[in-house]
Amino acid sequence: MAETLNTRNNAYAVWHLKDFRKFITGRFFLTFAIQMQSVIVGWQVYDLTHDAFSLGLIGLSEAIPFLAVALFAGHVADLVNRKSIIVLTATVYVVSAMVLLYMSYIMPGLYKTAGVLPLYFVIAFTGLARAFFYPAQTAYMAQIVPRNLYANSSTWNSTIWHIAAVSGPAAGGLIYGFFGIHAAFMCVVFFSAFSLIFFYTTISVPIPARIAKEGIFTSLATGIKFVFNHQVLLGALALDMFGVLFGGAVALLPVFASEILHTGPQGLGFLRAAPALGAILMALFLAHYPPVHRSGKKMLLAVGGFGICIILFALSGNFWLSIGLLALSGMFDNVSVIIRSTILQMYTPDEMRGRVASVNSIFVGSSNELGSFESGLAAKLLGLVPSVVFGGGMTVMIVLATAGFAPKLRKMEIKGMK
Repeated sequence: MAETLNTRNNAYAVWHLKDFRKFITGRFFLTFAIQMQSVIVGWQVYDLTHDAFSLGLIGLSEAIPFLAVALFAGHVADLVNRKSIIVLTATVYVVSAMVLLYMSYIMPGLYKTAGVLPLYFVIAFTGLARAFFYPAQTAYMAQIVPRNLYANSSTWNSTIWHIAAVSGPAAGGLIYGFFGIHAAFMCVVFFSAFSLIFFYTTISVPIPARIAKEGIFTSLATGIKFVFNHQVLLGALALDMFGVLFGGAVALLPVFASEILHTGPQGLGFLRAAPALGAILMALFLAHYPPVHRSGKKMLLAVGGFGICIILFALSGNFWLSIGLLALSGMFDNVSVIIRSTILQMYTPDEMRGRVASVNSIFVGSSNELGSFESGLAAKLLGLVPSVVFGGGMTVMIVLATAGFAPKLRKMEIKGMK
């Protein structure tokens, strides 16, 4: 059970919780490793294929298994010890990293017979792991943190994730560029394995009792109905989903790095890290000045600003300007992330957190991978720069549509939530 703290005006209150510190440290190292792996695999695939669509297929290979089991994973997170799920899925990430390391030695010969399909196959397993990890870790964090610290924990959770998302890609690109692919994958194995130490030593929290016994399909339907019956939740999730789906340009960064900005894997690492760097700066600001007033309007403006940054990035031919625009996009994006995470925790009953988190993961989590596929497909059909301009424009249009169709979200204030 979460500890109770006097937290008025304390931006660092959640760090007084020992199990939060352990959990967030483990999540940092696992995220760091995953972000490293993403850059390494992306450059590896593009180096082998020189095809933007092949980069999009990386996201699709993770999204398909993720979507296939996401709702079931949420059901499991409400029935099975959440710490056990976290440890098991983190172990799957470690094993997958070890397989990618092995394949990096044999890939030159394997590519001649099987192409990059073996790489997609391993990434598919990480998609399965992520489907179970996400609802379990979301529900677990809500159990070890008191309710009055939800906004504070969401802010710091986002901050730590983005620090890993800055340092992971940068480290992956630099190690790949200077020491080669084998050394890069060895680091992924090490950091993902290191995260297990922290996950193992966190407290094991009992699963909240459920009021009634439900069959699996009834249980899944309950979680879906809960989200769709709340205009604020549904609007926030849909806004993030479509914003990332159309506005994300991350999957195409290897192409921009190589063909537009004329840099190598080192430059790619910095490009990948730029949005997260902006998100960290914004998260540190929001830790002291949380967006509890006019939260809905701030969320809409932030997603709109994100879309505009993506359009300008597509038109930029300067490396440093591109980094600046990506960093600014990360700042806007993190405002939306923190507001959405806070209202998800505030609205959801303990016994439904796994299922609601899984619905959230379908809306938001899968949009990154599906967005990668959409980006690759659009680049193939429209061309690189026009496809990203189109995506950013669609994001702005979605913000305008959401503002009109979800008035409760537009008028939402986190401070007034009970």
